[in-house]
Amino acid sequence: MRFALPKGRLMAATARLLEAAGLGLADFKENSRSYRFTSQRFPGLSAKVFQEKDIPVQVSLGNYDLGICGSDWVTEILARYPDMALEKVLELGYGQGNIYAVMCRDSGLSRIDDLRADGRAWRIVSEYPNLAEALALKLRLKRFKVFPVWGAVEAYLPECADLALVNGGIKQIADYGLVPLYPMASTTACLVANRNSWESKDMGELLSALASVAAPIEDNVMPASTVVRTIVSVPAMPSLVRLALPDGHQKKPTAELLTKAGFVIPGYTETTKASIDLTGVMIKVIRPQDMPLQVANGNFDLAITGQDWLRDHLCRFPASPVKEILELGFGRVRIVAVVVQQLPVDDLAGLRRYLAQAGVPWLRVASEYTNIADKFARDNRLSPYRVVPTWGASEAFLPEDADLLVENTQTGQTLAQHKLKIIDTLMTSTACLIGSNQMPSEPAQAARIEAIIKTLHRALS
Repeated sequence: MRFALPKGRLMAATARLLEAAGLGLADFKENSRSYRFTSQRFPGLSAKVFQEKDIPVQVSLGNYDLGICGSDWVTEILARYPDMALEKVLELGYGQGNIYAVMCRDSGLSRIDDLRADGRAWRIVSEYPNLAEALALKLRLKRFKVFPVWGAVEAYLPECADLALVNGGIKQIADYGLVPLYPMASTTACLVANRNSWESKDMGELLSALASVAAPIEDNVMPASTVVRTIVSVPAMPSLVRLALPDGHQKKPTAELLTKAGFVIPGYTETTKASIDLTGVMIKVIRPQDMPLQVANGNFDLAITGQDWLRDHLCRFPASPVKEILELGFGRVRIVAVVVQQLPVDDLAGLRRYLAQAGVPWLRVASEYTNIADKFARDNRLSPYRVVPTWGASEAFLPEDADLLVENTQTGQTLAQHKLKIIDTLMTSTACLIGSNQMPSEPAQAARIEAIIKTLHRALS
């Protein structure tokens, strides 16, 4: 029996639950750097660690019999694929929260019914795009567009989106300057099972052990009727330049470049809310993965992201109106094709020969860069293949859940530690400044954009 376990926010509580249940997975701990575990109590039970978002997919595909993840990701996948072979078996009593539809305090609306009456084209941003679309259809919004993002959802309101779906508490939402308008669902850590495994395998003893230590769940959803607020809208600024700065590990080198260029941005390295001492320029801090699509949709004029994420976007949308303006030089990584060390191949030609000789029915290609990976497999005639989307910790997919990995690396040491080897380099990527192919028609806005580009260019000299 195969068990998918979460890393990240649920990892510590899941480790305590498994220890209390006596599953014999003693090495699974919050600080563990291993991905694979075996049970000392249940012979034949093995466990593997994934990003939480990946677990419902892996379980529904039958790659794993059981998994632990947040019920928000179960709800998200079933909102679009209700017939997937996925069963929610047991709520575990931790990781509780709520998904709310939220708006900015200055949105001008006070009730969820106001969305139906307002005839605008609604821009909805969320890590849960399937739930966002379901909400729009439920509310019978005449016009809407859903922007899927990787995180930092609160940063998009109000300039780049009108409505967002957020997993958080009332205080956290208020701290972002947002108000909860509609409660979508309660969330909690839960045990999920593959439907076929659930019906065919004896899981009784394992489920009894987990059920004996799972805590009861309290209903903590806020009634929609409690949200009543009269608010005022913000006037539009057509000449405003919207600049997106990266969250995560690229914050520090980006801040150093901006300081060298003479831009003062208080709070950038500490929060997703930042300001700039420059008239007519608005700052948002978002994930680099989201930036090319956001620039293409006109939500930002300039953004600092990675050449890898720009390439991934253009592989899917080759006619997208997004271009690289400046190569910034920091954050250098290689995008590489990787296999396990024991596979008897050293390059792509060897991989094609191996696939033909071994009779592999499908090459499973795992990657965060789904569009780069798809084009790579297609261009190199690795058919038939399937791309397995991942949300981090991709090296854990080999060899059980994927045959080939398209991943970024700086030195290759992490890949070697996981007994993986590089068989091809797809590209070298650094941070870059991106923008639209078309300069804005508003002269003041165009002048500000040009000034920012020239200032950053001088700072690179």
